[in-house]
Amino acid sequence: MTAERVLAGLDPDQRRAVTAPAGPVCILAGAGTGKTRAITHRIAYRTLKGEISPRHILAVTFTARAAAEMRARLTELGAGRVQARTFHAAALRQVRYFAPRLLEGRAMPELVESKARLVTLAANHAGVRADRTAARDLAGEIEWAKSSLIEPGEYVVAAAKALREPPYDSAKVAEVFGAYESLKRRQGVIDFEDMLRAAVWGIEEHPDVAEQVRSQYRHFVVDEYQDVNPLQQRLLEAWLGGRDDLTVVGDASQTIYSFTGATSAYLVDFPRQRREAVVVRLVRDYRSTPQVVGLANAVIKQARGTEAKLRLELVGQREPGAEPDLKIFPDEPAEAVAVARRSRDLIAAGTQASEIAVLFRTNAQSEAYEKALAEFEVPYVVRGAERFFERTEIRQAMVALRSAVRSTPGETPLVQAVVEALSATGWARDQPPAGGAQREQWEALAALVALAEDYARTPDLLPLGQAGAIQHDLSLSGFCAELARRAEQQHAPTVEGVTLASLHSAKGLEWDAVFLVGLAEGTLPTTYAKTPEQLEEERRLLYVGVTRARQWLWLSYGQSRSPGGRARRPCRFLPQLGQTRNGLEKAGAGDASRKPVNRRNMVVSCRICGATLLAGADRKLGRCPTCPSDLDEELYERLLAWRAATAAEQKVPAYVVFTDATVVAIAERRPTTPAELLAIAGIGPRKLGQYGAAVFALVGGVTLADLASENFEN
Repeated sequence: MTAERVLAGLDPDQRRAVTAPAGPVCILAGAGTGKTRAITHRIAYRTLKGEISPRHILAVTFTARAAAEMRARLTELGAGRVQARTFHAAALRQVRYFAPRLLEGRAMPELVESKARLVTLAANHAGVRADRTAARDLAGEIEWAKSSLIEPGEYVVAAAKALREPPYDSAKVAEVFGAYESLKRRQGVIDFEDMLRAAVWGIEEHPDVAEQVRSQYRHFVVDEYQDVNPLQQRLLEAWLGGRDDLTVVGDASQTIYSFTGATSAYLVDFPRQRREAVVVRLVRDYRSTPQVVGLANAVIKQARGTEAKLRLELVGQREPGAEPDLKIFPDEPAEAVAVARRSRDLIAAGTQASEIAVLFRTNAQSEAYEKALAEFEVPYVVRGAERFFERTEIRQAMVALRSAVRSTPGETPLVQAVVEALSATGWARDQPPAGGAQREQWEALAALVALAEDYARTPDLLPLGQAGAIQHDLSLSGFCAELARRAEQQHAPTVEGVTLASLHSAKGLEWDAVFLVGLAEGTLPTTYAKTPEQLEEERRLLYVGVTRARQWLWLSYGQSRSPGGRARRPCRFLPQLGQTRNGLEKAGAGDASRKPVNRRNMVVSCRICGATLLAGADRKLGRCPTCPSDLDEELYERLLAWRAATAAEQKVPAYVVFTDATVVAIAERRPTTPAELLAIAGIGPRKLGQYGAAVFALVGGVTLADLASENFEN
């Protein structure tokens, strides 16, 4: 392999990234643009030219899988001696090597793989009763604090500034944090954050260690730089020691782990902090069809905030494909059935099951899709989480429900019986807890209650393959039997199948066909996203989901969570798809056929907050009823007076001219062209011809008296 051969097949932007001179280089790489190709070829190019030695390079990333892929590619390019490791693996190697010197002959403390045991002990010491789930949340808070370089005494103020939602009062969390640190010291163990800190301390406080590390590693490459946390950045700065031969690659629009302490600030500020930096943008998308790329661009185009400063507009490089399917279903069970049916059809048409993914916001959503896929005999695998009926809290809940059968009066309504049985275990229906793990557990049990509601609403059960419906048992005992049937059905072992995964678990992966499901307000964005920053991260989650699809993409939501339930709004981040060929389809549980697109079914977004509008009055106004009105009150009064005069002259009710909502919409949106007036729902070509000239005159400031003296009708 030669340096020139390394450049073969690169596009102009990738070539610029690969051949950039020594020094700070920032590669802003959109999804599917070949970022790993760019950085591995840059490393190989520089080593093959003799510019740098492979032994002096350290490439760091965030997962062992990504590091292994990088090493494999470097080996193929003739640069196999380059070290490619995760931050933790690189730090561990250095700490172990220097431990005899730093610890003056003492043995290196044992590294604990999991904080759970120590956190539980620390919580007990602080007077906090923490089960396994609560311990996970406390461990998450401690990891966030330590990754953000926050000490126990600083936690309360820092958590408030960061708008954290800790699982307990922040003062109690700080107390647990302090107890945890003391326990580690007494037991002579360290955690992963301690290991990173030890690597930093070894370099910053020991000149001989710093000299040896910096003589070994002189050139650095950091992948997924948008996911770096303050502790990792501190270690990187220690490695660099003021030098500037650093290449970073990242995509601010894929920043979705800020709750762990990751921040895109270092990527965003890189060109400002290093004025001489070469900045290269990779925007040619080789993964997805132009149709998928177009939707991804539309989703992220509305982004606001810090990350939006580095927003990239991707350019699809593949052959055109199918337009994304956007579908509305009556409820979530109907949505799941349609997804399972379409998955079966895709597999029958030749798509491998492993090239299909169903992606959702939370793991608790998986059950409906597990059930539907199992009933359609479509193999599946759950990624990054346990199957629904294998979750500890679900197994425990099923035991509690079976126990409650003996003590529950037979006339008790099913849903009430289920709620009471779960409440006896400590679950509170209207009190979702703070803390990610506890909240996920709560949502899983809430999904169990939702199953009971669905079961109670559908007394006629029609199992697949049976000729007629059968009446099912609506008692708690009957429901327990139904849960057992589902659990048995969904536990069938599979080797290869459709992937079920949360959006967080899907990052870095891709499939030929992707279903993005449950795109309803309250789910995506989650109800727990309250600040503008949290909402923007939810938007980026959707963007990540869209960019996982290579060829075929489906987006859907159920208008209610369960049959007959309360109506929900679609995800506010869904863009206006009126210009696509398929547009928005409204489908029933068994109807996946194409329907003609009409204006009523177009997605209309709030012009203020970007939410998708469903109600007719909201669509007419072009905004949510809760969003602030920008009504021109003077224009509004003139429009009302003109409408009354026009209605009297035509001898018709005022609403025949324009409804009240239409008048408000005109006074808010102040249209000055036919296209802008036609964009208001309820105004078509006929009313444009009848009243358009008068409306434009009124919007332009003409008084009613002047209007009456002129003929403004066409």
